[in-house]
Amino acid sequence: MPAWEESSTARVVPPARPRKLAKVPFVQLADGRLQGVVSSGSDIGRVYVSSIAAGTFEFACSTNNNRPCGGAHGGYCKHLHALIAEGVVQFGGPRVVRYLRVDTDTAEPDTAEIGRVMAAARPAKAGSSPAASVFARFLNHLEYLEFDAATEPLPDMHWFPTAGAVA
Repeated sequence: MPAWEESSTARVVPPARPRKLAKVPFVQLADGRLQGVVSSGSDIGRVYVSSIAAGTFEFACSTNNNRPCGGAHGGYCKHLHALIAEGVVQFGGPRVVRYLRVDTDTAEPDTAEIGRVMAAARPAKAGSSPAASVFARFLNHLEYLEFDAATEPLPDMHWFPTAGAVA
């Protein structure tokens, strides 16, 4: 039995490419959505919580204090495009396509192709906003950055992968 199977750590899928966290500090494939937090281009103190639902491609984009995005009128705003782009960087185009159920013919789809196919498949429409749960997850991840480096176990992070875990 491999050593990682005997530990309480999880295997981590490494990012497809290194990410720059300034524009999209948090992106995940969860709850049937590509979702995350996108920094505002005009206000350093504002972030947008953006999501695209798998299969239906319904989207939501609002600020962290639940004000709707001004650019998401009947189509994907720049925050949603940035989210798709970072999803492709983090998880790879094929994984994003499989998760969102985007029907592409390309083996390595890029951000532009994913957006084009999604727009052609169904006109994008606004859906319900998961902003509170996505933003709460983002804040939970940020809390761990404030811990001092230590070797003692953290009870609430027993599931979290360690540097010694095999990928």
